[in-house]
Amino acid sequence: METSEKVRENRLRRMAERQGYKLRKSGRRDPRAWDYGTYQIVHSALGSLAVAQKSSREVNLTIDEVERWLTTDKNRRTTLLSGTLQR
Repeated sequence: METSEKVRENRLRRMAERQGYKLRKSGRRDPRAWDYGTYQIVHSALGSLAVAQKSSREVNLTIDEVERWLTTDKNRRTTLLSGTLQR
């Protein structure tokens, strides 16, 4: 991971913490895995996913999607990511 990517990730982690969330990175080490290099946003107090899909499958976000979600007004987050995600 490049230094600029790590700086961005750390900045988004701090931003999430200030809003009551945790940023969790996928632990996959295989670049061919479907969730390699993706993130989840988790409620700090509840431990549940803050961004969930209507189906039972977990939502794995790119770093760009994480940044967009964290910088969007809380009232608009439900339709932000492809219309299939909810708060």
